[in-house]
Amino acid sequence: MTTQNNWITVCSDTDLVANSGVCALINEQQIAIYKISTGSDEQVFASSNWCPFGKANVLYRGLLGSVEDKKVIISPLYKQRFCLETGTCLEDEGVNLTVYPVRIEQNQVQLQLAG
Repeated sequence: MTTQNNWITVCSDTDLVANSGVCALINEQQIAIYKISTGSDEQVFASSNWCPFGKANVLYRGLLGSVEDKKVIISPLYKQRFCLETGTCLEDEGVNLTVYPVRIEQNQVQLQLAG
């Protein structure tokens, strides 16, 4: 894991599976990283792996989908849907996931930490 201007290299792009999530342990915190592929378009998102409803680190195992124009992760436990851009729960807007800026630079997945 390398850092540069608060960007941490987490893994290689080839470690991500299209339309699925993986989990990384960064600074003692589990972070889910998702890669969504539609045709030739690819997007990556990152959120806390902690499901606030199921009280477990399971979100990387959730289903990826979309609701209207929002990309979502659907919790594998109780099926709440969370917007991957904002972290907001679509069923209960008072509940949010922490989301992180993420990018792919030179085939490396990088996560930006606050700081």
